[in-house]
Amino acid sequence: MNVLSQNLTIGALADAAGVNVETIRFYQRKRLMSEPDRPRGGIRRYGRGDLARVRFIKAAQRIGFSLDEIAELLKLDDGTHCDEARRLAEQKLHDVRDRIADLRRIESALDQLVTRCESTQGAVKCPLITSLQHT
Repeated sequence: MNVLSQNLTIGALADAAGVNVETIRFYQRKRLMSEPDRPRGGIRRYGRGDLARVRFIKAAQRIGFSLDEIAELLKLDDGTHCDEARRLAEQKLHDVRDRIADLRRIESALDQLVTRCESTQGAVKCPLITSLQHT
């Protein structure tokens, strides 16, 4: 089946986008995607636009945008809101940098605790457990 046809079932859409059917349904419940009308006695059909939308959502998720943030980006998809989209991306970049800094602090603290554990082998009190109990 040509994945670019206007006649995709939900299963074919999911396969073409590399997601499962429940992901499509979840996006519909979250109003990130619309649900096409069901023709009388038929099944819903999806098209190129639907495939592009799922791929957009997945790409945005891969770079760290939440579904709420993706909903905001989707509102700006006509191409005339570059400043607003840039502001959302700048905020996301700031958030990522903050998380990286937090992870570096966690890494340093764990590194120190592991080093203390290695230097006190055979001692009755474990420095890691003791440190966590007094925090």
